Amino acid sequence: MIEVHELTKRYGKKPAVNNLSFTVNPGHVTGFLGPNGAGKSTTLRLILGLHTPTSGTVTVDGRSFRSLPRGLRHVGALLDAGDMHGGRSARAHLRALARSNAIPRSRVDEVLREVGLADAADRRIGGFSLGMRQRLGIAAALLGDPPVLLFDEPLNGLDPEGVYWVRGLFRRLAGEGRTVFVSSHLMSEMQHTADQLIVLGRGELIAAESLAEFAARGTGRSVSIRTPDPASLSPLLTAEGASVQREADGQLTVVGLNTDQIAEIAFQHRILLNELTNHTGSLEEAFMELTADSVEYLAGETQ
Repeated sequence: MIEVHELTKRYGKKPAVNNLSFTVNPGHVTGFLGPNGAGKSTTLRLILGLHTPTSGTVTVDGRSFRSLPRGLRHVGALLDAGDMHGGRSARAHLRALARSNAIPRSRVDEVLREVGLADAADRRIGGFSLGMRQRLGIAAALLGDPPVLLFDEPLNGLDPEGVYWVRGLFRRLAGEGRTVFVSSHLMSEMQHTADQLIVLGRGELIAAESLAEFAARGTGRSVSIRTPDPASLSPLLTAEGASVQREADGQLTVVGLNTDQIAEIAFQHRILLNELTNHTGSLEEAFMELTADSVEYLAGETQ
């Protein structure tokens, strides 16, 4: 479990994170979202003791990370896939980490196989693609078999097979009862991977809830209707305050009324409905709406 309590980190007068409180529980994949400059990377580094907070606390299983002996046994992290010595082999890199954390050398070959790098174990990291470096970073995070795992943009550079593999890996780790905290800007992947979300904007908490709850907060919900009499139904729905759009195939898209309300109106006026389908807003739509005031740089904005 990761517990963040009233956490603030300032650089000069500017707060990177401000009075931030949330909990990341085990047994879930928790997505960590926010626009650029929202404070996600700073928060991850504060969790790992790489930065010192201006005020507030952050603990892992009730203790600060800096106080934990042999840290890789408690928390595994991938923050920057490029932060490796390019002259070392993948095996040498992991063996050095294992030695410093009293982890058996046999564990190195286990994680190399798990991330698909067994055949590249003796190649120099400097010749690795970004996707291979990401896999090696994940291997390092898994090395100590820790109960808590942090990943910052782990999908960058991965091909579709790699993305699918990572998605399954995170779900398996959470299913084993581990705490899995994943920062990503890829909304489509978070929608497929995460079941809980922590969302920041300008260093402050916007949401800490399930993905379904957060997506439902967006206004992108609509209802699709197929009826043999759209000309009669449309003005009835509009009269009740709905926005009605007729699509090219004759289907109606309605915003502002739910399926129960539409069905009741159709029943009262004896209008046959062939299809009535509710569409909830996507994670991306909700994210764009709810973080709109927190975006640091807007495309097309003039100074």
